[in-house]
Amino acid sequence: MEEIMGYEVEEIRQSQEIFYYLLEHHELQEEKEQLLYRAYTEQEKVQSLVKSQGEIALCSVERYGNVIYLIPREENNFLGFSKAQLKSVLCKSNATDKDYYLSQFVILTLLVEFFDGQGSSSKSREYMRVGELQNCISKRLKEGVRHVPPEEEAQAGIAFSNMMEAYEALRSDEKGSRAKTTKEGFLHHILMFLQKQGLIEYVEEDEMIKTTRKLDSFMDWNLLNQNHYQRIQKVLGEAARLEGGENE
Repeated sequence: MEEIMGYEVEEIRQSQEIFYYLLEHHELQEEKEQLLYRAYTEQEKVQSLVKSQGEIALCSVERYGNVIYLIPREENNFLGFSKAQLKSVLCKSNATDKDYYLSQFVILTLLVEFFDGQGSSSKSREYMRVGELQNCISKRLKEGVRHVPPEEEAQAGIAFSNMMEAYEALRSDEKGSRAKTTKEGFLHHILMFLQKQGLIEYVEEDEMIKTTRKLDSFMDWNLLNQNHYQRIQKVLGEAARLEGGENE
C-alpha cells in the first residue's frame, strides 16, 4: 500500500474521516461508530494523525470512557465561543464585563456544587434545584465580598464586588420570568446554553438540573485533578471561608 511520509494512505483517509465526524458531531461514541472508534483506539498512527489535525484546528481530541471528544481550546473562536458571543447569548442586551464575569461565576458555582474533586469520581450529587443554585450563587458572592476586600481583588484575580453589583442589579421575579434582566431569567438562559452544549439536563417543569455523562467524564478525567479543583475553590472564595469564616 502507498505510503506518504511514513503513513499509509488508508491511515490518512481514516484519520480525516474521524476528524470530519468530530467536526460535525463533536463526539464519537463507540456504540454508534464502531469502525471509526476502533480505528482511533487501536491504530496508533491514525490516532496521532487525528490529534495532529486537532492541534492545527486549536482543539484537543480526548477519549473518556468509550467516547472520543473534540474540545475547542479557549482561544478557538471558530469551533468554540468568543467572549463577545458568550456575553450576547448569556447576558442582557446592554451587558457589561461585570455581567459576563457573573455568568462565568454562575457556571463555576454549578460545577463546584456537583463535583467535589475527591475520590474515584469527582461527582458528589445527582441533581440540584434551580432555587438551590440561586441560593448558592448569592451565598458565595457574599462570602467573596466579605473575605476579599475591593483593594485585594486584583491580587486575588476576581472582582467579587463587581459581580455582586451585577447580580443585585437583576430583578427578582417569583413568577419565573425568562427575561435576562431578572435573576430567574439570567439563570434560565445559562442553563439552556449548557443544555444545548450537552453538558446538563435541565428539566424546566421540575426546575431540576442534572449533569450529563459528557460533563461527568470531562470533569473526572480532565478538569478536577487536585490542582484544578483547589484553584476553582479559591476563585469561589471557599478557601478564604475555610481559613477564617468558620470561626466567625
